[in-house]
Amino acid sequence: MHRLLAAALTCVGAAACAIGAALGIVAALDATPEQPNVPLVHFHSSPDELPGADSPSPSPEPSEPAGADGSASAVER
Repeated sequence: MHRLLAAALTCVGAAACAIGAALGIVAALDATPEQPNVPLVHFHSSPDELPGADSPSPSPEPSEPAGADGSASAVER
């Protein structure tokens, strides 16, 4: 009978220690300040995200218009 009582008390003590350790770990983790989640490197996934690309770049215009009949000038031939 004494062995059964000792085994039961040992189990109760071990369970109490485990619960205390778990609560202590949770309390310690809650006490630490939360770190900011700021990435060190940022890869742009689209051209819209590029800095300084607020306005679209102007399209190049032809320097010499084609002749009145639609033919190209002598420089372009």
